[in-house]
This record gives sequence, structure tokens and C-alpha cells, in this order.
Amino acid sequence: MQPEEGEKGKSLKQRLALKKTLAKETLAEFLGTYIMVVLGCGSVAQAILSRGASGGVVTMNVGFAMAVVMAIYTTAGVSGGHINPAVSFAMCVFGRMKWFQLPFYVGAQFLGAFAGAATLFGIYYDGLMSFAGGKLLIVGENATAHIFATYPAPYLSMVNAFADQVVATMFLLIVVFAILDSRNMGIPQCLQPIVIGLLIIVIASSLGLNSGCAMNPARDLSPRLFTALAGWGFDVFKAGNNFWWIPVVGPLVGAVIGGLIYILLIEIHHPDPDPDCKAEQSEDKPEKYELSVIM
Repeated sequence: MQPEEGEKGKSLKQRLALKKTLAKETLAEFLGTYIMVVLGCGSVAQAILSRGASGGVVTMNVGFAMAVVMAIYTTAGVSGGHINPAVSFAMCVFGRMKWFQLPFYVGAQFLGAFAGAATLFGIYYDGLMSFAGGKLLIVGENATAHIFATYPAPYLSMVNAFADQVVATMFLLIVVFAILDSRNMGIPQCLQPIVIGLLIIVIASSLGLNSGCAMNPARDLSPRLFTALAGWGFDVFKAGNNFWWIPVVGPLVGAVIGGLIYILLIEIHHPDPDPDCKAEQSEDKPEKYELSVIM
């Protein structure tokens, strides 16, 4: 069938294609966060439900980091591949994204994470039901709630837990700013997601002991809400002395601190680029790439 002029002649692809940039970005953030949660939390599920036979700390750290890499590759060309409200918030704070975009990005990220948790629950439903005799537990050796969200170690105080999330996300944003700073090393765009994945591996391997190193409000809160509704109960919000809000607020604070540290200590000290060179860089690196990440 040949396309004709006017509305009736449009192909199915033309009818389905979104025209508004913000709508495209919103869908991309939803999909990216969905991919991250299914594949990232899936690596945790495989290790937990097999009782270590099919995975452990290494596979969880690498699996989650690679889930982030795949999510960024899928979405970065459309939305920047934030997949993290803390990153989107930092971008707005430092003028890399307009504030009116923030609710759309964040809403899509939370919805994508919720949908990802629901999908993972369905995939591993039989495994979850057989793991502890049909019980969905939050604490103990047969606990499965931590497949979906992070929980603090027994020794961890609330102050230490908050500092943990602030510092981990601070390092995330410091290095992400460096990776994406064209006047620093200038890592090619096609390699940036891989380097970000390596960054997440090192942070999870060094700062993950206290509470699992969430660094992402959507990745933690939405799956936690899903578990509350899916059978674990609303005690998931009471566990760890009401720990749930720390992976939500801590990363927002840490992201701003991390961005500020990089700008103050590195970025503002770059020599002013040649005007012609600056114009060429602007063409090669769209604004959406200036800050894209994460876990």
C-alpha cells in the first residue's frame, strides 16, 4: 500500500511515531529503568533463589552494572539514559536539563522500575514460592525482599546509612561528570556506557556492604512498593528502623554534592575553548549526552 498525501495516506509507523520530544524522552526513561530493574534485580534473584549455586556477590555486582550499560545503550540517544531520578535532579540543578522535564523523567523512571519488579516477580514466581515454603519473608536466612530493594546491615545506624548513600552517589556523579566532560579525557560516546558500568562495579564492590549501594530512588522505592503489594506486606517500609527513605533522599543529596565537587574542582578550571572548536563540539555532542547515567 503506497502512502498518500494527508492523514489517510500515512503508514502505520507514521501514525504511531511520537512527535513531541518530551513524550519520546519519557518513554525512553520508562523502558531504560524497566530494563535495568528486570536484568539488574534478576541477577540478584538468580543468586538468592539458587542459594549461591548460580551466582554470588560478583555476579550480582557485574550483572547489575551490565544491566545499567544495556539500559543506557537502549535509551541514551533519545533521553540521555538517566534511568535515575538523582541524575535527572542533578542535571536540573546544574542547568543541563529544564525543570519542567523533571516530573516526566522521574515519573517514567518510577513507573519503569515498578513494571520491572512486577515482571521479575512473574518470571521467578515459582522459585519464590518454593524458596521458603510459599512464604515471602523480609528478614532471616530465607528472606527474598532484598531481591527487589536494598536493606541495611544489622549493625548500621541511620546516620551511617544516610552518609553511605550520600557518599556512594557523590562518587557516582563525580566520575560520571568526568566521563562525560568533553574537555577532560573525552571518552567517545559509544564507550561511555561501558565505562559507567565499570564505575558501578567498583562502587558496588567497595561501598556496597552497608546497605547494597542503591544510589537510585526509583530502583529502590518502586520495587519496594511492589513487594509491599505483592505479598511481603508493608513491613518492607518498617524494616531496618524505617530505612526505606534513605535510598530515596540520600542519592538526591549525594548527586548534587558530587556534581558540585566536580564542577568546582575540575570543570571551571578548564581553559576557555576556541570558539570554532566549541561550536564543533556542540554539533558532535548533543546536550542530552552531557550527563547521562545510572544505577
